[in-house]
This record gives sequence, structure tokens and C-alpha cells, in this order.
Amino acid sequence: MTELQKRHSECTEECHSHEPMTHDDVKDYYGKRVKKTSDLKTNACIAPAKPIPAFIRNALAEVHPEVTSRYYGCGLVAPECLEGCRLLDLGCGSGRDCYMLSRLVGEKGHITGIDMTEEQLEVARKHIDYHTQKFGFSKPNVEFVQGYIEALTEAGLEANSYDVIISNCVVNLSPDKTSVLREAFRVLKDGGELYFSDVYSSSRLPEEIRSHKVLWGECFGGALWWEDLMRLAEEVGFSTPRLVTANTITVGNKELESLLSGYKFVSATYRLFKIPKNPEKKDCLVIYNGNITGFEKSLEFDCHYTFKEKEVVKVDGEVASILKNSRFEEEFTFQPDVETPLPGSCCVSPKVVLVNPFELAEKFESANVSPATGGCCGTQASCCK
Repeated sequence: MTELQKRHSECTEECHSHEPMTHDDVKDYYGKRVKKTSDLKTNACIAPAKPIPAFIRNALAEVHPEVTSRYYGCGLVAPECLEGCRLLDLGCGSGRDCYMLSRLVGEKGHITGIDMTEEQLEVARKHIDYHTQKFGFSKPNVEFVQGYIEALTEAGLEANSYDVIISNCVVNLSPDKTSVLREAFRVLKDGGELYFSDVYSSSRLPEEIRSHKVLWGECFGGALWWEDLMRLAEEVGFSTPRLVTANTITVGNKELESLLSGYKFVSATYRLFKIPKNPEKKDCLVIYNGNITGFEKSLEFDCHYTFKEKEVVKVDGEVASILKNSRFEEEFTFQPDVETPLPGSCCVSPKVVLVNPFELAEKFESANVSPATGGCCGTQASCCK
């Protein structure tokens, strides 16, 4: 029996439920029905691999095999400049990303993973000592908390306490995405960042898809229309989402494909910043200093801006505000006079802003290139205070 036939047969008895989705449904799906990556019935959480910087690849290789075997993400969530930072992983699952990032933030950094599924957390907690010893730390720099990503307050997570929040293919599983963003905004420090990969739909999904238990569990039914992310981010107080990368998702299951006919899906990574509400937003010239380990020659900030070492780049007012008010401040030299670049250097102008992940995915596919991936600081510099 082929993998596709196996998925079709396993899905047949489950693919006809249209009751409202609850947290218990998701807990059951990822706690009892899905025990390893191969148990998934679609391709949503096993998107094609992207090129990964060597130091991140090495960190991933050090994660315990049992943890990796229960990985259900849809992208790489490793933003740059993380050494010494406090990170929160929303929907950490078995802890693969937490452990990879615990290696990258270093012993002075800290990772908190939160998940509502006890079976997943049991796997994550079991390997804390293993990774502490593997990374050569004198004490653990990671902890796991059981709770809901819509209710971080109830889970005991304090306001203004994290430099960076990540999430990997989990926000789509929440029935209240506004609360997820609002709670993330609350616990982030000023200048903090929400950097997350998720599944997005080409338009708003009808009730029969959103209430389908298998489609929801497989990350399709709860997929947010990408334009609604723009609206929700503004409503909560975040900066305009910066699109980093996007991949087209294929379903890989004939029965579920028929239910999703007419809708398209992508895995996309966005970065949202908690910057001052009314900052001065003026175009300016910036120069990347080249001090972020792993990205000494160039830093791909998003799909619009790639900063090369010592090159003068003209950025729009919002990007200037993000860089000046975040952990990236010390990584750049700012030149307010946009008309007069430094002697001997050329000025690269900003590109047309692209926020539609489907257009970006098509652009990558037509050019036959892989999307850019994020990274983070190594152990040479402290990017967070």
C-alpha cells in the first residue's frame, strides 16, 4: 500500500465530523492519534526542506532523536541575533525548536516552551538533562510549561519578560488567534519580536472546513487568511508583519484535497515587532556592521531587505524604527541624511514591499530557488540585554 493510499484509508472514518473544534480535540489529535511525523495524513507539516545555515543545522543534529521524531512544524523558526536572549516557544510540542534554540541562545539565555498536550511535554521534559550535558551547560536553560497559548497569563508568564517569541505551525490550531497575538504582545519586552511560521489560506475558509476535525488537526482547517494576519497585527499593536519566506503546501491526500477544492495554502514565516506606538518613521540610511555570528557577510532580514556588510541601504521608516528599537540596534550604523551616503559607498534603495505569501511562493518557484531562512547569533556576541 502506498503512503497516499494509507493516508486515504486511515482518514475515511474520521473525515466527516463537523462539530466545533475545541482544545480537547487538538490535544487528542497530537497526544493520542499522532505519535510521530509519519502519522500525519497530509503534507502540511512536512513541507520541503529549505537550505539551513551550517551552525543551525549542527544544533538541530544535536537534538535527541525521540524529540525530533515528534516534530510537526512547517518552517524554520530561528531568527537572527539570539545570544543571551529570553525566548518563548508557543506550542512547543516535544521541544525540538526549544532545544535547537537553547543551544543557540547559549548558557546565559533562556527558553520557555508552552504546550497544552501533556504527552508532548512528557517527551520534552524527559530530555532536559540530556541536552544540558550535550551542550556543555552547567545548568539547564530550558523549561516547559503546560498551558494554552491564548492564556499566557494563566500559565504564569509575566508581562514584558521575553525578547523573542517563536511558534512553528501552531497558531493555526488555536480557535482564538486574536488572543494568541494579544497575549504574545503582552509578554514581549518593548522592542521584542514575534517570529513565527504557520499555514495560511488564499481566502477565508467556510465553516464546513473550519469545523472539520481532521482538516483542523492537519493544520488546514484553522489556517488564517493571510490578509487577516495584517488586520489582527495592527489591531493588537504590532508593527506591520514582515514576510520572511513562503512555500506552497500540497495536501497529498485525495479525500482531503476534494474537501479543500478551490483553496490554496502556503507555509509562511512572518516577523512582527513590538515597537513604540507613535515612533518617528522616516526613511534613513543604515549600514550593517557584520557582527552577527553566522551572518557576517550578509543578513537577510525579510524578503525585501538583505543587508550586506558595510553596504549603505535606504530603508523605509517602519524598518528604520524596528531596527532602532529592537535587539538589532547595535548591529547597525544609522545615517539620518538619506540624500548623502557615506563617502566611497553606494546606496541600495528599498524594494517594493511584498506581503502576499502566495506571490512570494510563486516567485521562488518560478525562479527555481529556495526561500531564505533565518538564523541567529552564535556565542561571540550578546544580542539581548
